[in-house]
Amino acid sequence: MTFHPRPEAGEAKPWAFPAPERGVLPNGLTLLRCHRPGQQVVAVEINLAAPLDAEPEGLDGVATIMARALSEGTDKHSAEEFAAELERCGATLDAHADHPGLRVSLEVPASRLHKALGLLAEALRAPAFADSEVDRLVRNRLDEIPHEQANPQRRAAKQLSKELFPAALRMSRPRQGTEETVARIDATAVRAFYEAHVRPATATAVVVGDLTGIDLDAVLADTLGTWTGDLAEPLPVPPVTADDTGRVVIVDRPGAVQTQLLIGRIGPDRHDRVWAAQVLGTYCLGGTLTSRLDKVLREEKGYTYGVRAFGQVLRSTADGKGASMLAISGSVDTPNTGPALEDLWKVLRTLAEGGLTDAERDVAVQNLVGVAPLKFETAASVAGTLADQVEQELPDDFQAQLYARLAETGTVEATSAVVSAFPADRLVTVLVGDASLIEEPVRALGIGEVSVVTN
Repeated sequence: MTFHPRPEAGEAKPWAFPAPERGVLPNGLTLLRCHRPGQQVVAVEINLAAPLDAEPEGLDGVATIMARALSEGTDKHSAEEFAAELERCGATLDAHADHPGLRVSLEVPASRLHKALGLLAEALRAPAFADSEVDRLVRNRLDEIPHEQANPQRRAAKQLSKELFPAALRMSRPRQGTEETVARIDATAVRAFYEAHVRPATATAVVVGDLTGIDLDAVLADTLGTWTGDLAEPLPVPPVTADDTGRVVIVDRPGAVQTQLLIGRIGPDRHDRVWAAQVLGTYCLGGTLTSRLDKVLREEKGYTYGVRAFGQVLRSTADGKGASMLAISGSVDTPNTGPALEDLWKVLRTLAEGGLTDAERDVAVQNLVGVAPLKFETAASVAGTLADQVEQELPDDFQAQLYARLAETGTVEATSAVVSAFPADRLVTVLVGDASLIEEPVRALGIGEVSVVTN
């Protein structure tokens, strides 16, 4: 039998997060372009400076309805015609609202970029906001809310935001509004929000993909360049305040066979020097199946299928006065809710007392930095990250520098960051489960005052 020679591994090629080219269109639209050879599906992200803080009082959710209505008809196409035109391009168009602003996302084959950008420009420039379409979107949103209330993860997230932030702060309330506020939204309110906040001078477009043979300047001039609008003063950004006094809130779900855990507090935004070390330390705590939390709660005790620790940016500003949510999330079977929380707190205290090991740090760096070329293999992943950086007022090379900082971060620094991020006595714990079975075991732990809510 003849064997072929065993293939030899080649030398790894150096990799860095792609650097975009910046520019500004005559209409004031900021542009980031990034040529990615071989990426025949082009990704476009549009950042609109329409934060949730700008929603009128009593109309929480109007930004979400407006985002959804952008593709529901224009001055040239009905909702059905617009959808058909997108389909002919092989394109997908999505939009959503979050605390920093609105994001519109387009993906399309490079050969049909011009046509798809024309449709996107049409949606931004002249959305119809027909009464019938807005009413339908409002009804759809009202139908979604009970399902979200029934979902333990969504219910826990809603309660944690309510607990952490003062009621006057928009972050304390559901991003997509409540039944009361959404029911008040109509086409007039949607159009007023659009006219107040959607304009090219305060927007940024990110275009990523294989641009070979495409005269992008000409394409943009013929599409997004036709979008016009007035200038606008920067919107005031209210300060973020929070109460992370250690306490436990049980959202009662009689008969629940599992308890959903969400344990959190407020942390710094991405401009803070500690961010890279915090990412690394949090990954060691609960970022993967081999993290400390999973080793104890999943592998040793069998309480759960998995527990994760993470940091989620809520708002990031150039002056560093934004905020992130630092949280631990998972679910455990109801009888083991008390023991699982006890062991979780033991993990946090052991970490504070003994710190991370060099081996943990090395594995985390290898996983976080080593997987980056795969993570950013598609144009959409690169475009999304560049748009995040714009939205969070970060420099264009932030992601590239983050990987360099992760590789340089030592074990002691990562330990200090994660211990500061998750202090055992300054965590707000939300439990969605059967209060009659879990309240007393949780009280016995002494991890904070316990209260029960039933709605």
